[in-house]
Amino acid sequence: MAKNKLSDLNDHLFAQIERLSDEDMTPEKLAAEAQRAEAIVGLADQVVRIADTSLRAATLFAKHGREVLPMLPKIGGTPEKIEEQPK
Repeated sequence: MAKNKLSDLNDHLFAQIERLSDEDMTPEKLAAEAQRAEAIVGLADQVVRIADTSLRAATLFAKHGREVLPMLPKIGGTPEKIEEQPK
């Protein structure tokens, strides 16, 4: 079972917004938080892209069945393993 979920990402992003909204933060700490936020957004974008790619692969599999598995090795295994499996 996956340790992190997309809902966790959402929580992290909102927590970062709250940190950036702290009006008592010094300019130095605000600059550090802004830099941290930029890194978090970059990572979040990658996570969302990976999730989207996985969803697209699952949609292709649902629509076309086993015939697309050789083109989707991450969800279907290597082409050799697919050949061994009964249809």
